[in-house]
Amino acid sequence: MKETEKRTLPLDELRIFEPEEHNGTEIIGHAAVFDSWSETIGGIFPFRERVKRGAFSESLKNDDIKALFNHDANYVLGRNKAGSLELIEDDRGLLVKIKPPETQWAKDLTISIKRGDINQMSFGFTVEDEDWSSENGIDVRELRKVKLFDVSPVTFPAYSATDVGVRGLESYKEYRSKLTEYEENKAKALEILKIKKTKNKFKFM
Repeated sequence: MKETEKRTLPLDELRIFEPEEHNGTEIIGHAAVFDSWSETIGGIFPFRERVKRGAFSESLKNDDIKALFNHDANYVLGRNKAGSLELIEDDRGLLVKIKPPETQWAKDLTISIKRGDINQMSFGFTVEDEDWSSENGIDVRELRKVKLFDVSPVTFPAYSATDVGVRGLESYKEYRSKLTEYEENKAKALEILKIKKTKNKFKFM
């Protein structure tokens, strides 16, 4: 079974919306921004990653997704199947609209968001399709398709190695192994070509 990863990507909004008409409070923000680089993650296997447009689309159609506080299943803010959580892939990224329950802890959370004490949103997922490469000497991972489990306003952003997940590290090791093999084969091929050129040089002298 794939291990769930958690990620907090750069964003500039997490706000409370309170319409004049009595429709209740909403927590609004982007849990992910497309093509926006993460911090360097992975601990002893450092890399950066970005989410590609459309990565969430299939999961949004099919999966039962929750809105939690700090990824804690004891604090459920909303659920897409219940109509209290709306998830949209817009031009910018994964837009989240949460209608929190009328509980004291949820009210306290909205106050903390209003004050700016909590200003990050994160998402929990497993990877269905990814692509590894290197850009400017840095290993990079593109998330092309993910299975989304939850979105969460968070107190602390998830950048630590423990949040990368076993699947992420295994796929990274596989990528590095293939890259090393490619570089070794390339070096051998260049050496053979060099020897052949040297032989041809002496052949025609």
